[in-house]
Amino acid sequence: MAYDDILQYLGGFGRYQRRIYVLLCLPAISCAFHKLAGVFLLAAPDYRCRLPYELENATYPLPTERLSLAYPIDTLTGRYSTCSYLDANFTEDYWAGGTPAAGVRGCHRWVYDRSKFESSTVTEWDMVCDRSWLRASADSLFMVGVMLGSIGFGYLSDKYGRKPIFFASLVLQVIFGVLAGIAPEFFSYTLARMVVGATTSGVFLVAYVIAMEMVGPSDRLYAGVVCMMFFSVGYMLTAGFAYFIHDWRMLQIALTVPGVLFLCYWLFIPESARWLLSNGRPAEAITLIERVARCNKVTVPPEALEKLREEDKAQQQEDTNEPKPSLLDIFKHPNLRRKAMLIFFDWFVNSLTYYGLSWNTNNLGGNPLLNFVISGAVEIPAYSFLLLTLNRWGRRTILCGCMIFAGTMLLTTMIVPASQQWLIVVLAMLGKMAITSSYGTVYVFSAEQFPTVIRNVALGASSTSARVGGILAPYFNLLGDYWQPLPLLIFGALAFVGGVLSLLLPETHNQKLPETIADGENFGKRKTVPGGDGAGAGGGGGGSIVGGGATDRDVERTAEELQVLRKPEPVTESGEEDIATGALKEGAAEDVKQKY
Repeated sequence: MAYDDILQYLGGFGRYQRRIYVLLCLPAISCAFHKLAGVFLLAAPDYRCRLPYELENATYPLPTERLSLAYPIDTLTGRYSTCSYLDANFTEDYWAGGTPAAGVRGCHRWVYDRSKFESSTVTEWDMVCDRSWLRASADSLFMVGVMLGSIGFGYLSDKYGRKPIFFASLVLQVIFGVLAGIAPEFFSYTLARMVVGATTSGVFLVAYVIAMEMVGPSDRLYAGVVCMMFFSVGYMLTAGFAYFIHDWRMLQIALTVPGVLFLCYWLFIPESARWLLSNGRPAEAITLIERVARCNKVTVPPEALEKLREEDKAQQQEDTNEPKPSLLDIFKHPNLRRKAMLIFFDWFVNSLTYYGLSWNTNNLGGNPLLNFVISGAVEIPAYSFLLLTLNRWGRRTILCGCMIFAGTMLLTTMIVPASQQWLIVVLAMLGKMAITSSYGTVYVFSAEQFPTVIRNVALGASSTSARVGGILAPYFNLLGDYWQPLPLLIFGALAFVGGVLSLLLPETHNQKLPETIADGENFGKRKTVPGGDGAGAGGGGGGSIVGGGATDRDVERTAEELQVLRKPEPVTESGEEDIATGALKEGAAEDVKQKY
């Protein structure tokens, strides 16, 4: 693209780009606050039935000798029931008699252990026992909001511009973040949090796209990973807020307030030049380019700007005549269909495991705050690992290896004695680190598997699979109430199976990638793609994703442009933000947007 040529004159990643890039990475911290806040807002402390004679200010500990006289044994967990109590009069004579009553009554009031969590939505609205599904539904609906937001705000940013949608998302995030903190009951709280989930996609996705659209191809891989590291920093800082703020309402508001600071960005953040060009506004784009050139103290040749105008006109004509791809094209061909199903499964498993582990830290035992911080900290080496290996060892090797390693670590927790809680935490964190790396890899690997003509649509479908995993993750974590290791075993088994099945996918590193449906069907059947020499410039130092002779605008996108790593949203992804919006419209910015 001519715009990428312009970036070379602007210094690639010059002073102006670095300044704007850092400013746009900071909102990732705020988005991490909201995505991970549910761990503390919906924290379920230990609890027991409040006995008929106890007052509202009753304390959680009950004398050991009275437990067997107050509560029946839960046959499922083997522990004293927390949802029923023995039908007795609980007089002094009853306590002294030592014989448990025969009848059992259901519990309607509870006493909570407030030594770890003084306040949460669970303790305020009694979301325990037969109402425990409500807390899982709250996180699940938050992820539904993330999915809808990625589609809705992505579409709006394509139509009305990156900058206005970014600020509209910020305003909505602050308003509904505060509303969630003052919500009088569960329904309004969940609705407000769902809107906040949608705005995290709007804020992070759009900010990320603006940043990546002004970065040169050779810098996009590193710029993408560093942005994900900002999300990981926000992940860890969430625990800092929870350490000092123990009331869930104040915590929700405190995590929302920093978003107000980003409203001043209106004075500093420009509209995306790529978006201006793709929407027939080259004059504004050139004005912005000249401003960047002045800041970077460089000169852009007039002929380069004229080439930009000419290509913009040609591109608009090409977009007009270009047929729209269809997702059905994937399923009409057996090899392409098989690869697509494997990729969809990998996305589902990576998202399910990533968010499941991120939200399960309270169930690992030990100090929940420390577990949470470690869970965020392991993402930094996970992303660093990708920077060092992704263009050297190959995509399939990293994806399969990381998923199998994650699955092995999580399955191993099954044989660890309950008394060795520290070892369970270590194994779970190793699994979290590995799944973070595989989640980042699956973005790159998937983009390189699908042919150019349906890449956006296919990645949009992949993202939908990931969002389904994120939506289901809270319900799997709920199984930990019955048997603590069960969620880890489910995540581990799925990750292990996904890693093994990924061996059936062809390696894409240093391969010329498919352009047409026929190429996609043949890719993996033989070593090279028809029309290519099988040794494109996509490996090593991260050059072009396809051979240099290609002329299609999608084919000309570089490997680095596709190698934007998420945290699935977890921006995933680890950030967890969503690629479904990439299916809405093609263009150079779309492949970047798809990642989050």
